[in-house]
Amino acid sequence: MENPRPEKVAVVDEVRGRLENADATVVTEYRGLNVPAMAKLRDELRAAGGEVKIYKNTLVRFAARDLGLEIEDLLTGPTAIAFVPKGADGTPGDAVAVAKAIRRYAGENDALVIKGGLLGTKRLTTDDVKALADVAPREQLLSEIAGLFAAPMQQFASLLDAVPRNFAYALNALIEKQGGAPADETAADTADETAADTADETAADAADETAAEPASTETAAEAASTETAAEAATNEPAADAAAES
Repeated sequence: MENPRPEKVAVVDEVRGRLENADATVVTEYRGLNVPAMAKLRDELRAAGGEVKIYKNTLVRFAARDLGLEIEDLLTGPTAIAFVPKGADGTPGDAVAVAKAIRRYAGENDALVIKGGLLGTKRLTTDDVKALADVAPREQLLSEIAGLFAAPMQQFASLLDAVPRNFAYALNALIEKQGGAPADETAADTADETAADTADETAADAADETAAEPASTETAAEAASTETAAEAATNEPAADAAAES
């Protein structure tokens, strides 16, 4: 665009901004639609979360080229572009709802022709836009996705619940196993101490008996000597009497 007027530059900037902020774009030809019919289309698209704008094809081409979007072949004849803008907080727009509204309206008004569009930066054909309209609504998709996640999450929750429980069982078993070892060692130590005490007592008894044996022998010897002396004393008078006779 050589020496463009400021108004055209502003329009190109506006179109570029709308294309950049759109999750989806549907290009239509509205030849034959009157003002009331176009107003109804705007209302239905607004209710679905979209907006429709009419620009000169030349200005839209400039904006599309700046963004590297290949939609120039769609920009022929009276063109109305439906945008699916992102939310104010950056949340995605509902491209499915807008595609449904456009297809429904085109089915009621032959003057509106779906030519193609964009999903993000991906080029859509006429059939692609109609197929997009067949996708389940966002709420239903979110519900189905939540259902898909629900069962695994429940299983995961049960698994998480079982982990500490099984860990507790394993820990108790380990404690019992390691706790049993000291008990066995204590029993073994007790048995060793008992055996040692018994051995000591046996050795002591044997020593006492050994010490007692000499004492007994000495007592017996003394007794024998005493008996021999007594017998000798007893026999002396008899011997004296026999000598006198």
